[in-house]
Amino acid sequence: MLKEIQIVLYFFFVFVFAMLYELSLQSGCIFSCMPISKRFLTQEDVMSQSRSIIFVETTDRLEPPPLVSCSVESAARIYHDRPVVFFMKGLNNNTWMESNSTYPAFSLLSAMKNVFIFTFQMETLFQGTPLLPWYHKVNATQEKHWVHISSDASRLALIWKYGGIYMDTDVISIRPIPVTNFLAAQASQFASNGIFGFPHHHWFIWDCMKDFVQNYNGRIWGNQGPLLMTRRLRALCNLTNFHNVEDQSCKNISFLHPRRFYPIPYLAWRQYYRVWDTSPDFNDSYALHLWNFMNKEHKPVVAGSNILVENLYKTYCPTTYKDLIQGTEGSGHMQQNKTE
Repeated sequence: MLKEIQIVLYFFFVFVFAMLYELSLQSGCIFSCMPISKRFLTQEDVMSQSRSIIFVETTDRLEPPPLVSCSVESAARIYHDRPVVFFMKGLNNNTWMESNSTYPAFSLLSAMKNVFIFTFQMETLFQGTPLLPWYHKVNATQEKHWVHISSDASRLALIWKYGGIYMDTDVISIRPIPVTNFLAAQASQFASNGIFGFPHHHWFIWDCMKDFVQNYNGRIWGNQGPLLMTRRLRALCNLTNFHNVEDQSCKNISFLHPRRFYPIPYLAWRQYYRVWDTSPDFNDSYALHLWNFMNKEHKPVVAGSNILVENLYKTYCPTTYKDLIQGTEGSGHMQQNKTE
């Protein structure tokens, strides 16, 4: 009799959970209204509405450095009503990083109600896309820029399958992006692939994946990334120089002014690591790309240094700053991560 009661109660709670989840999806308040453990939510559940903010780690690294943590945390705070999904190749299906993880960054990120960390396998991700035959053919061990190339491919497939906004892991969000279909201009007539947004199954992303395969050249850094985005956009639009801080639009795709994400251009990336007499307000920006790929010198973020990036941490990712910068004071330098 007791066993029968337990079975009935089990199915009752499963039914209640399913009903609550369905209601939360209909009301669009899955993160603000429903106190359900994230462990019960699958990747498909989380990403079903094409509203995710997506980050990707294509190395096997398990502990995100402070800059990666700051990128994810800042997005979770700015887009508090949307899922922020961090895909990590190094995880496996049996790994679940709880808030008491021995990895500090995982501990703080997993404690955020709208941050989800999933593993992914490229072969599975590329199924149903033009990228799968290329992936079967390419020899990763012979590719000089494989981490970058695999990241370029993965972000296209993720946005194609799920939709949302992709961001590099050195992008600090400072205010919501007000458009849905967009590319970011790194300069006039030149597109970046460090941040872009489209709904799932958008034709532009499909064309980008086809171009990725047809014009593949792994020897040229960026050929599958910003150069690809620029090729596709130029094939569609008559790009002109930007005037003032006005965005451009073509074929229902917004091409956002460089100041939206790149107010400090890549040749001036060191400006993020110096003390400013008056901190810039970045009023025209939605997020800041910190050009971590350029930081070959491994310039650190040190508590109390008053450099610009330290102040950005304090403002937009205060938990990362407290736990990973102040909390490691004395040894508190920033490990660096790949980005483009």
